[in-house]
Amino acid sequence: MRPQDRLAVIQRCVVREMARLGQVFRVDGEVVRGPGTTAVAVREHLGDDGGAGHVDLGYVLQLGRSDAPVVWDCAAGLGKTEEEKLANAVRMWATTTASALVELAEGGGRHGDHADHPELPGWHAVQGPAAVFGFGNERLAGWLAEHRVLPALAPALLPELAGPGPNGVKLFLGGKAGDDVAEVRVNGVVSEAASAALRSLDWPRGERLCWARLFVLLTTREPAVPPPAPAGAAVPAPVRASVPAAVRARGLFGRWWQARRAGR
Repeated sequence: MRPQDRLAVIQRCVVREMARLGQVFRVDGEVVRGPGTTAVAVREHLGDDGGAGHVDLGYVLQLGRSDAPVVWDCAAGLGKTEEEKLANAVRMWATTTASALVELAEGGGRHGDHADHPELPGWHAVQGPAAVFGFGNERLAGWLAEHRVLPALAPALLPELAGPGPNGVKLFLGGKAGDDVAEVRVNGVVSEAASAALRSLDWPRGERLCWARLFVLLTTREPAVPPPAPAGAAVPAPVRASVPAAVRARGLFGRWWQARRAGR
């Protein structure tokens, strides 16, 4: 498939998947524009296989600003044709990564979960659904729902986080007994220490292949600074910004999604 054809397929899939998240995106040249100043950029994936089935997508938070944060993530999909592989890769990205970004913007708890962990002081976590796929995926999904994975990785993650964020943390784990894989990427770069910490956890390794993919956004949380109160007036208690009070923690890895034809 020619690069321009790959780009067109990926962009069409981004528009479709973002619509499933209630977001109106449209193709505009090299990017896919979304609500406000958001956009999704696509860059060519370089690899031994020529990029077949892989997508590199960057979620732009403030299009037009040279210093605007861009959350990049790579995903891969399976399928019989390259177009099918690309479509499944974009679906995987939308399920795990884009869901977290939309939740970060909206803050209503519809697309992801929120959590603050003592092990990550000063950082607020937002995560979309976990994508769990392969044989016997219920065991791995259940383990993820019951265990606090992010705090276990905190000592390795903290030195690699840059404020105020958002920092994108991708976790990929699974395989089978004797042939497992555990990889953690922080802002697109493999963290050897966090990957080793993830591998040391006792998530289930079965006799058949099964994987999970998760994406977490970590941002700093600053207390809101109220305006000076008039003399003699009661001073209201400080309010913590970022997450509406209506959002209730449901377990950071409690949401999961099954896929028969999806990838890393």
